[in-house]
Amino acid sequence: MATKAIWVMLKAKPGKENDVEAFLKQGAVMSHDEPKTVTWYGVKMGPGVYGVFDTFDDEAGRDAHLNGEIAKALMANASELFSNEIKIEKMEILADK
Repeated sequence: MATKAIWVMLKAKPGKENDVEAFLKQGAVMSHDEPKTVTWYGVKMGPGVYGVFDTFDDEAGRDAHLNGEIAKALMANASELFSNEIKIEKMEILADK
């Protein structure tokens, strides 16, 4: 069972919604190159509001992801795409199905 996770809330700048959605879809493709990332989800919560939820078996996997290419791309594109400050929330998974 994956025991570690991260959550990132993303608010698209006005007019950048399509770019954000394309960015998230590319992130999903990139996640296939991260063997320690168990699951990677890009989600849309409402108009202009998105998020990323990822799971990992252990802290090493989460650290590898946070130092990997997806995280670098997120930070490199943050000022162009997002109106909110990027805050990565680390979580512990207590149960799953």
